[in-house]
Amino acid sequence: MKNVFLVLCIFVIFISCKQEHQFEEEISKIEMTIAIERFDLAFAHARPNELSKLKEAFPFMFSKKYADSFWIKKMNDTLQLELNREVEKVYPKLNNEEGDIQSLFQHLKYYFPEFKKPRVVSATSFVDYRNKVIVTDSIVLIAIDTYLGSEHHFYNGIQKYLRANFNSDQIVVDLASEYAKGYIFPKQNKTLLDEMIYFGKQLYFKDLMIPFKTDAEKIGYTQQQLDWSKANETQIWSFLVEKELLFSTDSKLLNRFINPAPFSKFQLEEIDKESPGRIGQYMGWQIVKAFMQNNDVSLKKMLSSNAEEIFNESKFKPEL
Repeated sequence: MKNVFLVLCIFVIFISCKQEHQFEEEISKIEMTIAIERFDLAFAHARPNELSKLKEAFPFMFSKKYADSFWIKKMNDTLQLELNREVEKVYPKLNNEEGDIQSLFQHLKYYFPEFKKPRVVSATSFVDYRNKVIVTDSIVLIAIDTYLGSEHHFYNGIQKYLRANFNSDQIVVDLASEYAKGYIFPKQNKTLLDEMIYFGKQLYFKDLMIPFKTDAEKIGYTQQQLDWSKANETQIWSFLVEKELLFSTDSKLLNRFINPAPFSKFQLEEIDKESPGRIGQYMGWQIVKAFMQNNDVSLKKMLSSNAEEIFNESKFKPEL
């Protein structure tokens, strides 16, 4: 009997993998060509007498409240010149990044037919890591100087847990996160569970939009951090339930379990020192996955469902 069950499981997995392959092949045929417009290089190599042409090509990059003298001064600014050199050294081309973004846009077009391809522009931002990517209906702006590698000297003084994701493999991940925000409702988060499900929706959105990325990359963990989270799901869940934290509105819980941090704060020394930050996001991801596995609902329906509904209908229970 065990052998029959094993064969059945293998057969189901085989059929599922075959269907997924065919599904991804269909998406890959969606017409979509991406070329990242290198404003960063254009500005770096422009001369003062070429400023008017640059402003004509990229009008959205030049605030009207600044006179031309401001931009000319910036062209010769010592820090700007160093930024230019380092960016061009790390990213003489963006071929891999263009391929990733093209795949993301193909998936967006498949799931959301109303999606229209925007202009994609790279620029420097004096390492404004709080705004690494900006997404609008018509323009995507990538602060390319926030992806020079986690050990780059520009990032000295920035906490290690933040700069850990200042790498090229996170460009499309951050872009997918920004797009997810535009499709997720409702947005009025009150309880810890609301926050967990909100980020769980984001991460599930990435499962579908950037399936070529690993789970560790999607959440911005190392593989070791992801493995720890998987291995300790039961303990984490028991803690949240027993401490009655899921429906708590205590704002301090955000810094303990949701917001970026070097570790999650269970206030238990043996767990805190091992855990990655944002463990609430990870647990929300697992709840949303369970909801989608146990309910026949569309992506759009899930993204607009409230947290309590998703939680109740997920039948989520970590494996022992």
